[in-house]
Amino acid sequence: MKKYLEIYEKIKNDIINGVYGFNEKLPSKRTIAEDMKVSVVTVETAYDILQSEGYIFSIERSGYFVSYNTDFTYKTNTKSEERTEVFSISKNNEYFPFSTLASATRKILNSFGEALLEKSANTGTEYLKKAIKNYLIRNRGISVEEEQIIIGSGSEYLYGIITELLGHDKIYAIESPSYEQIEKVYVAKNVKIEKLPITSSGISSENLNKSVAQILHVTPYRSYPTLATATVSKKKEYLSWAIKRDGFVIEDDYESEFSLTTKTTDTIFGSDKNAPVIFVNTFTKSICPALRVGYMLIPKFLTGTFYQKLGFYSCTLPTLEQYLIAHILNDGSFERHVNKIRRLRRKQLTTT
Repeated sequence: MKKYLEIYEKIKNDIINGVYGFNEKLPSKRTIAEDMKVSVVTVETAYDILQSEGYIFSIERSGYFVSYNTDFTYKTNTKSEERTEVFSISKNNEYFPFSTLASATRKILNSFGEALLEKSANTGTEYLKKAIKNYLIRNRGISVEEEQIIIGSGSEYLYGIITELLGHDKIYAIESPSYEQIEKVYVAKNVKIEKLPITSSGISSENLNKSVAQILHVTPYRSYPTLATATVSKKKEYLSWAIKRDGFVIEDDYESEFSLTTKTTDTIFGSDKNAPVIFVNTFTKSICPALRVGYMLIPKFLTGTFYQKLGFYSCTLPTLEQYLIAHILNDGSFERHVNKIRRLRRKQLTTT
């Protein structure tokens, strides 16, 4: 493990285990560097990751302090609880390289031939499920069985499947403002929705406690259009909220692979294998909009219900597209592309 990740893990665990309490000052970068026999830059990288995930915050000329808090009843008047602005994201060329896609398509056609004309299994091909499973272990720290992976044609399709799974009689809370398609799908499915105002660090504790919903749909990383990112404390609060109500969190993981830190963002789903969380992601942003391919992860305890209730639905994706995505996940070209875009975004951030 790289040194900055060792430091990150050590300090994170110390914070979670109460070695450093809420609002307590952390050792300086120089102190940590001397103790761990590393450079100050290495410690700074670890602190940057901790800060981006909401474990700590910094005050100029004063140092770093703990922001992680498991007491969800506390009040705060910091900027993290202020209402966020709405941003528009300019179009930029972050599509997956066409030449690599073309080459991968030719290889798939040559390797599998007429087998690609066969109908996919209802929840997706085993080939793609296995590729996603291995990718999640390598890059997201998420371990699931293939039966927990459901393949579909984009997020909107999966939102609809989720309402069939969890029920139309539930109230679904969504961030306000949020990606407009979320609300449109729920309205089209005739489910009641509750809009919870979002702050720069997620939905406020006050609004969560007042909610009468049973299902909470959130985008923890750069929620569109506010670009708000939930802190690690807020993610734990979302999960606690769902458990207390015997409800569910729908974790919309759109774009988190492009996190600007040197480590991918931790997920609510990955925090507890028994958590009542449904994880949704799509390749629309990370590859290109033309490939309407998404997947969701359901908790192990929900698989029996899913396959009994909805297992009859046919997969909405051609086998060829599934094999193509599996191929670029398996050969490393997808991860190289994601890492390239993350480097470009970090560079753009430092030059603006």
